[in-house]
Amino acid sequence: MAEVRLENVTKAFGKLTVIPDLSLTVPDRSFTVLVGPSGCGKSTLLRLIAGLERPTSGTIRIGGEDVTGEEPSKRGISMVFQSYALYPHMSVARNIDFGLRISKMPAEEREKRLAEAARILSLEDFLDRKPSELSGGQRQRVAIGRSIVRNPKVFLFDEPLSNLDAALRTQMRVELAELHHSIDSTMIYVTHDQVEAMTLADQIVVMNKGRIEQIGSPMDLYDTPASLFVAGFIGSPRMNLVPGKSLGRPDIATVGVRPEDLEVTEGEGWDATARVVETLGSDTIAHVRVDGVGDLTVRLPGHMRLKDGERLKLRADPERQHHFDEDGRRIERVPA
Repeated sequence: MAEVRLENVTKAFGKLTVIPDLSLTVPDRSFTVLVGPSGCGKSTLLRLIAGLERPTSGTIRIGGEDVTGEEPSKRGISMVFQSYALYPHMSVARNIDFGLRISKMPAEEREKRLAEAARILSLEDFLDRKPSELSGGQRQRVAIGRSIVRNPKVFLFDEPLSNLDAALRTQMRVELAELHHSIDSTMIYVTHDQVEAMTLADQIVVMNKGRIEQIGSPMDLYDTPASLFVAGFIGSPRMNLVPGKSLGRPDIATVGVRPEDLEVTEGEGWDATARVVETLGSDTIAHVRVDGVGDLTVRLPGHMRLKDGERLKLRADPERQHHFDEDGRRIERVPA
């Protein structure tokens, strides 16, 4: 496989700059996820790596080779799109090996690669079917199989699960993680869904307005968000962000507390009123209004029962709070 390195890459469309001077290293054999809201530049960045767009300036290297000016077919990459883009009149087998046929690969090697991809993706029993006879998840596996048979250096995924329902998305996340382990390849995956990012990645790149806000492992970003943007984006339900002055901390612009780091107490705590209570079985999510502070979200054990309008006291774990300055950057704690 291969390391992917972007060095001082910029991308402008006319007078609009969507990627301003970005550098990024995707380690060899990593599963790196580019995540962020719509319009943050993540798909543009993926297209630059693929060669579907050319950078305005900067250098792109794959496996140490400068591919900035190379065509997509010369980069050793394979891309899986949100749309399956399968040929409806072809069988699963023909859809998967179509690119190999076009390249006039010998039949013996082509059949070997097809069989291996079908085994990895559990498609052996579906090779003679047409796409219309498959479920959404099976069609996406066929699209992935089309990439696997090419033996690329790098797999690129552009929101491949967006067209699936919730249950299939969960199933496909597991299958993609298993795929990465089985073929031990470099994968770069774009999504706006932070749950996908947290469950799939060993490296997450959080993007905002064409810039990288933070790079790290899922738990690095969860435990030590570098900015208010990352704090509010990573985690579900999202982190509670409260003005420091409302908590008597005028030297801290914003205090962040994750919903699971709040607990109901019978001792000293914040006076609150439960506004809406969501009973989810394993968890209870309470949307509360804290006197003098504002609206917060609390994650409680599923067996805990609260009623809408019920008064309660909340305690925030002082060791699990996050502090941010006026520029929205993290304030590191000073050891006691």
